[in-house]
Amino acid sequence: MLKEIVLNTDSFMSSVPKQERKKYGQFFTNETTAIFMASLFNFDLSKSNISILDAGAGTGILSTAVIDRLISEGYNGKIHLTCYETDKLVLPLLELNLKILSSKYGIDYTIIHKNYITSQSFDSRSLFPEEKHEFDYIIGNPPYLKIAKDAEEAKAMPSVCYGSPNLYFLFWAMGIHNLKQEHELVYIVPRSWTSGAYFKKFRQYLFQYCVITDIHLFESRNKVFDGESVLQETLIIKIKKSNKKPEYINISSSSTSDLRDKVNFRASYDTVVAQNQFVYLITNETEEKTLNLINRFNKTLPALNLKMQTGIIVDFRTREVLRNELEEGAYPLLYSQHIKNGRVIWPLGKEGEVIKTDKKGFLQENSDFLLVKRFTSKEEERRLQCGIFLKQEYQQFSYISTQNKINFIKCDSPCITYGLYVLLNSSLYDSYYRILNGSTQVNSTEINQIPFPDKDVIENMGKELMHKELSVINCNEILNKWIN
Repeated sequence: MLKEIVLNTDSFMSSVPKQERKKYGQFFTNETTAIFMASLFNFDLSKSNISILDAGAGTGILSTAVIDRLISEGYNGKIHLTCYETDKLVLPLLELNLKILSSKYGIDYTIIHKNYITSQSFDSRSLFPEEKHEFDYIIGNPPYLKIAKDAEEAKAMPSVCYGSPNLYFLFWAMGIHNLKQEHELVYIVPRSWTSGAYFKKFRQYLFQYCVITDIHLFESRNKVFDGESVLQETLIIKIKKSNKKPEYINISSSSTSDLRDKVNFRASYDTVVAQNQFVYLITNETEEKTLNLINRFNKTLPALNLKMQTGIIVDFRTREVLRNELEEGAYPLLYSQHIKNGRVIWPLGKEGEVIKTDKKGFLQENSDFLLVKRFTSKEEERRLQCGIFLKQEYQQFSYISTQNKINFIKCDSPCITYGLYVLLNSSLYDSYYRILNGSTQVNSTEINQIPFPDKDVIENMGKELMHKELSVINCNEILNKWIN
C-alpha cells in the first residue's frame, strides 16, 4: 500500500509550491524513513483492537507504513486510525489515500479537521476526563514551525513552553498526553530539544511520563526530506510511556536517506539521559568514553563563580556609541575576530572596535577573561574556539566591552584564565560539546551545565600552560594528567 500512497504524495508535492507548504512547516516523510519508523514499534498482536494516531497526517504516508507493518506481522484484530489534518490543500489527498487503505485492509479511520493542539485540553486534571483521547501507538512527523509566545497553541500548553516555542515539540508533548500507559510513540523531529533552556520544561514533562528506547540520527542535514532544504539536524525517536527505565538505549545513525549505511550502537541509559535532563546523542564507544570522563567532575562554572555569559553589545543597535579609532574616554570593544591563535589581539583596525559611552550597562570592568566564539561554521574543525584576555596587558583601560557574538567568562586570575583555556581548548571538551549540541552555535546556558573540575585543579592546569604554546596538543596533555 505504501508505494501507492507515496506516488500520490509525489504528485501532490509537484503541484504545490515548496514555499506554500513551508508556511505550514510541512515536510513529507520519504518511503524508506516511514518504513523504518514503523519498524520501531513493538506491537502487541494479542490485542483485539488497536488504535493509532497520526497527528498532522499530511497525505497519510506514516499511517500507511504503520498499518502495512501491522498487517505484515499477522495482526488480524480491528484497527482504528485517527488522523489530524487542517491543511485544505492536502485534505482531499489524505481522504483518498485513507479510502484506499480502508478498502485494502478493512480498517476504520477518522479524519479530524481541527487544530491538534487547541482542540483538546492538555491539562490531565481536566473536569471532563472522558474527553481525553488515548491511543495505543502514535506516529508523527510534526510541523517544524516557530510560533509566537502568545500564539493560541502556546497559550494552550503553558506548562511546557518557554519563550517562543516550535510547534514540533508541542505536538510531541500532546502526543505523550494522548498515549496510553506502557505504549509507544515514534516521531521524527529536530535535535534542538535535547539541551538548552528553551526546551527545559518540555524535557521535564517528557521524562516525568516517558522513557527513551530508540534514537536514529541523520548525520547529514539534507538527506531526510529530499529536496526540501531542511536545515535542522533531524532524528527519529521512540519513547514509551512508562516509569520503567531501560538499562540501554538503542542508537543508530546513517548519512544516507535510504539508511543503507546504518550503524547501530547500544548506550547506557544514564549516559544518554543525564541527571540535568540533557540528552547526549552518542553513536560509538569513543563518544561514550568522552562523556564518562568529563562526567567524573562534579562542579559547574556557575558553582565555581565562573559563569559563562553572552557579550553585551548588539553593534547594529548601538552604532551611536561605536568608534573606529581610540579617543579619550573610549574603550576596547571585543569581537570574535579579535580571537587569534588562543589570544585576544586588540586593536585590529576593525570598524567599530572601540566604544565610547557613559552607559554602565554597555561596559564591563577590565578583568581577566576567557572569550569563546558563539558562532562557527559546520566545516570548521573545532566548535569551541577560545581567546585569553589578560587585564595586565590592557592596564590603561578601566573598562572594556564585548560584542554579543562572543561568550565570556570573567576569571579570578591569569592562572584560572589559562586553566579554563586548557579545558575548553582540549579535544575532549570540544567533542563533549559536539555530542551535546548539533548546531554551530556555542550556547552559554549549555556550557554552564557541563561538569568542570575544582577551581584549584583549574588553577594548576593554567600554571602548567602559562609558559607553553597554546596548542590543542598541549591542552590535551595537561588535561590527561588530571582525568586518567
